[in-house]
Amino acid sequence: MKRRQFLAVLLAGLGLFGAAAAQAQQTVKIGLLLPMTGPFASTGRQIEAAARLYMQQNGNMVAGKKIELIVKDDTGVADVTKRLAQELVVTERVNVLAGFGLTPLALATAPIATQAKVPAIVMAAATSIITEQSPYIARTSFTLPQATVGIADWAAKNGIKKVVTMVTDYGPGHDAEKAFKERFTKAGGQVAAELRVPLQNPEFAPFLQRARDAKPDALFVFVPSGVGALVMKQFAERELAKDGIRLIATGDVTDDDILNKMGDVALGVVNSHHYSAAHKSPENKAFVDAFRAANKDMRPNFMAVGGWDGMHLVYQALKKTNGDADGTKLIEAMKGMSWTSPRGPVSIDPQTRDIVQNIYIRKVEKVDGELYNVEFATLEAVKDPVKAAKQ
Repeated sequence: MKRRQFLAVLLAGLGLFGAAAAQAQQTVKIGLLLPMTGPFASTGRQIEAAARLYMQQNGNMVAGKKIELIVKDDTGVADVTKRLAQELVVTERVNVLAGFGLTPLALATAPIATQAKVPAIVMAAATSIITEQSPYIARTSFTLPQATVGIADWAAKNGIKKVVTMVTDYGPGHDAEKAFKERFTKAGGQVAAELRVPLQNPEFAPFLQRARDAKPDALFVFVPSGVGALVMKQFAERELAKDGIRLIATGDVTDDDILNKMGDVALGVVNSHHYSAAHKSPENKAFVDAFRAANKDMRPNFMAVGGWDGMHLVYQALKKTNGDADGTKLIEAMKGMSWTSPRGPVSIDPQTRDIVQNIYIRKVEKVDGELYNVEFATLEAVKDPVKAAKQ
């Protein structure tokens, strides 16, 4: 009897294990790694809000599979991102990794994506080399060279002959600095000085003074999302505008999430980027209205649209594979995919797995009492110029 009882318990246990395994196969887990606390928390907040909104509007079932979102706070520290990514892959058995608020966080995860054959969707980080670090990485954000060439061209065509560049001292900043200099000097402009500000605890005042001393026509700036308000404040305090120095930038500086709080000092700043909450399209109006309604009137920024499109990419890839969540099949399904985003038409370059998108030249203006990046020119279907030069 004891032997029979043991066999019965064993068989029951195996049945439960089988049921659990079958249930697991019916669930596709997305591990979202984001800085939810610390100096870059606005990035995490925006991307998580957009991802949850996408699921709210499109349901949690795709091709017969239930979608489960697992959000982890990596605090913006690469070692933490790496540890959490390993836990998500080994313990949680996620099918997709996503998020990556900064370049070092994406780079720390690249080997894990490769070894585990798990797609990693970069929704924020913008250094050009990221997608080259693993065949399982695809990007729905942007690259800094992609965003920078527009403002460099605009500056050269609009009477700006001498520029000082000021960037945050890490991968995306180096990309922006190089892309701006190459494009601007090729058009006949001069870069008088190249200034790099620390990523952690930045203090811009001494760098702004050095820029003022160089007497340029304009100061070109790149800083990560969320830091632009401090740049604007100290630019005004140092009175560079009184010396006739214009501030031009990538759209990270005039981030929609914080632009309204900058005040009139931001008015007139010309910048280039891939998304504005003021972008005029029915898709964007629906996105902005729904985002604000779901998040206590919070305005979506370019990080939010990267999260929204990242979720769209996963959903559409699953539809293409008929619900097969095998990592290799998913990443192959993503290559060449195209759709209409709130930012405009986008696609995934099948060779580089980077996003191809419009880049807009914008000017900060007051619309209905609020500050917005108002688009006035469009560069269509821009690839990452670094990789495009290699193709």
